Amino acid sequence: MITVSTDGSCLRNPGGAIGWAWANHDGTSASGGAPSGTNQVAELTAVLEAVLAHPGPEPLRIEADSQYAIKCSSEWVHGWRRRGWRTASGGPVQNLALVQAIDQAIRERTGPVTFSWVRGHRGDRFNERADELAGIAARAARAGTLPPPPTSAPPTPTVDSGATAPAVDSEATAPTVVDPVVAPASSADTRSNPGLVGEAPAEPVLVPASAAGTRSNPGLVGMDPLF
Repeated sequence: MITVSTDGSCLRNPGGAIGWAWANHDGTSASGGAPSGTNQVAELTAVLEAVLAHPGPEPLRIEADSQYAIKCSSEWVHGWRRRGWRTASGGPVQNLALVQAIDQAIRERTGPVTFSWVRGHRGDRFNERADELAGIAARAARAGTLPPPPTSAPPTPTVDSGATAPAVDSEATAPTVVDPVVAPASSADTRSNPGLVGEAPAEPVLVPASAAGTRSNPGLVGMDPLF
């Protein structure tokens, strides 16, 4: 069983710089960010990148403190797909591009993917690690110090300034929006949190959110009100 914690961060929701991160319980991790976004996009991006970074037949469990991200990825998605990607009321699915990308990644993975909710900011070692990395990425995105995206990646989109994003889950970390591109996972990422016993402090690898195809959509923000 592979267990990975995910988290997203938004410095000012909506529209502020965002960061996303996943932290494998074996010590590897990855993170990235974008100059603007929403908390929900950041949370969904963290889930997407975690699934994409862990292919193969071994069961994957994703632990997150965002109930919105978990329900989008494992519950609401089934009804949306059956209805042709519409809500129960016939309205559009918010953050559809990311939801579809997560759905496709999970369906194409040979091993099963399950989700587990954890209460944020309650001392869970790996949740705190993911939160730390997402915050670092968001601050780097705000400062413009993220590494440039790969030359093949499209430009990072911005969020519709007129859009609003309601609060989702009171336990989730700071809001976030991300256009993802996976930071390479490496064992060097055990390097980070000086507060984690047995780990050597070091800066994590940050990658700008950019991404291919369905990985993000600047016009998709907010939480779906009808399931």
